[in-house]
Amino acid sequence: MGGAVSAGEDNDDLIDNLKEAQYIRTDRVEQAFRAIDRGDYYLDSYRDNAYKDLAWKHGNIHLSAPCIYSEVMEALKLQQGLSFLNLGSGTGYLSTMVGLIIGPFGVNHGVELHKDVVEYAKERLDEFIKNSDSFDRFEFCEPHFVVGNCLEISSDSHQYDRIYCGAGVQKDHENYMKILLKVGGILVMPIEDQLTQITRTGQSSWESKNILAVSFAPLVQQSRTEGCKPEAVVLPPLSVRTLQDLARIYIRRTLRILTNEEHPARNNTQRVPQKRKRRPCRRRRRINTYVFVGNQLIPQPMDSEDDECIEEESKEEEQEKDIEPVKPEEPRVNHLRDKILSLPLPESLKAYLLFYREK
Repeated sequence: MGGAVSAGEDNDDLIDNLKEAQYIRTDRVEQAFRAIDRGDYYLDSYRDNAYKDLAWKHGNIHLSAPCIYSEVMEALKLQQGLSFLNLGSGTGYLSTMVGLIIGPFGVNHGVELHKDVVEYAKERLDEFIKNSDSFDRFEFCEPHFVVGNCLEISSDSHQYDRIYCGAGVQKDHENYMKILLKVGGILVMPIEDQLTQITRTGQSSWESKNILAVSFAPLVQQSRTEGCKPEAVVLPPLSVRTLQDLARIYIRRTLRILTNEEHPARNNTQRVPQKRKRRPCRRRRRINTYVFVGNQLIPQPMDSEDDECIEEESKEEEQEKDIEPVKPEEPRVNHLRDKILSLPLPESLKAYLLFYREK
């Protein structure tokens, strides 16, 4: 599934294409997509394909096409402080983007069938927290992943504000998914080859809206041998943050506000517009007509589309000469990190405020 937009040269280029095609429509979703490089969730030997609008699968590792994730993120209507459950959480790519929007007071849980994929997701998450500057530019709700079949979630589990299922849901499992949703919450899942947004409007009432025609592999149903009950999936608990952790969140928030005021130019996330493409033109051979002047036949050339195109191209080339070349973007400075390191605090406290990040 995918191929709805042109391939990009890098992550930003891919996001530009998704915006142009109206798959990404809000600033909040755009910022999350730009902050998380899709290529970081590919194996190194496959990274060249990361910025194509195509799904990718290698063994149990799977990523949906960027256009699908875009529609999902928009349909979830994410806000700060919401609880999110990702059924079939895979590499953690989507959960990490969600964490940038719902912030440190949200809940971010994922259930994944394959243990090796959960380990891969944890490695990608650890790499993001340790090495990505985006971690310091956002307040983040860290995802927590558990191994298990999402059709075997314990019946006494808590409900969520937002839920996404990344595998095809059969019609007889639709109500099972709905029960996990809070009143007022939104569930996005593929059902009967349609990516569907379901809003719970009451204890027993829902509204459904088809978003996009899709093709997903179906949810894996656990085999039930006689006398053997499948193991129930226990979701992570809803824990309360410690005072120490709360203090770190608010100190970092205050320092981030200060650095944004001190360096406003560096907070401009707008992209430099791409160079305008030339107008395509059809080529025709030049045609001469002839007129009689007295008793002589004189050739009279006529302007053809060839001449118009050449003239148009020459005008564009002249305009391009007048445009100053775009200077390469300077490396982004992590002002929050610099601010923390400049504080008159013990080194151990600075390390804690930096989440023990090395850069």
